Amino acid sequence: MRGLLIRLLLTALATASLTALAAAPSYADGTVCGQTDPATGECLIWIHVPGNPGTPGTPGDDGPEDTGSGAACYWDGTSQGITKPPPGPVPCTKNGAYWSNAYHCYISLVEPQPPAGDPSWQGHEPGDGAVYYCDQPQTGLLITIWTQDPPPNSGTGPTPREVAQIAIENMHLRAIDIGIAPEPGPDSIGLVGMPVWMWAKAPSSQTFGPITESASAGGITITATAKVLHITWDMGDGTEVVCDTAGTPYKPEFGRKDSPDCGHTYKKSSAGQTDDAYTVTATSSWVITWSGAGQTGTIRLDGLNRSTQIRIGEAQVLVN
Repeated sequence: MRGLLIRLLLTALATASLTALAAAPSYADGTVCGQTDPATGECLIWIHVPGNPGTPGTPGDDGPEDTGSGAACYWDGTSQGITKPPPGPVPCTKNGAYWSNAYHCYISLVEPQPPAGDPSWQGHEPGDGAVYYCDQPQTGLLITIWTQDPPPNSGTGPTPREVAQIAIENMHLRAIDIGIAPEPGPDSIGLVGMPVWMWAKAPSSQTFGPITESASAGGITITATAKVLHITWDMGDGTEVVCDTAGTPYKPEFGRKDSPDCGHTYKKSSAGQTDDAYTVTATSSWVITWSGAGQTGTIRLDGLNRSTQIRIGEAQVLVN
């Protein structure tokens, strides 16, 4: 009697370390059935779905909110040895005077100007610059100052957020370098039902953070620190996987195991896709916190991404 001859025709070659199906189910850790036998209803492929901070297609906690621009005018008496009141925003105008961050006071022109020889000219002649009132309500101090040019009006200057943006530009942030297994390329092909690992390859301060830079403008100095909150992986099959870590690089000794923190399992082959491959795009979501001018704030940056392609084949079982 002729027995059953089972032949596996592989339409794709999996890497040696990814040659078996996922481990037995564990509902508690987010394992779900990816493929069932239509005749018996028995699960043939179990898939572990990453569930923290988000599940595929369902974003998790999106982190802190963007907190706005901050006030361009601020008091900071620390350079004068004054600690009370503490640094903080102030109104940019008061009784017709304007605030100057450089002088830490409200500026108004002395009218009429003092006569020649008055000490407030500080040795200069009338018409050579001008004399201004400098009103510092925090200390109750009202003095006169001479300056060649009008003191800068901080109410027309940059906001702390705008200065923070300068600091961010100095960071030269960029998208992660993608690590993925099976590796991209025509000679590396994964299988439907096999675990795929994703990670940020050799993460640096510019691709994953943290990184800190400072910038100054308009009498404001801001220090900003940036770090990645999470990476959203668009797997090209309609699934998004949100990973709140840089991911774990795959090693051959891991074999068929699922990634502990950033992975995916394809349910269909990539045949029929552009170049017969799925386009995988990793988008970094950054959180930048800034401080300065007696204020703090948060900026969100979500536009840095990089893509690669991965080929997924399908194992077919023929019964003779």
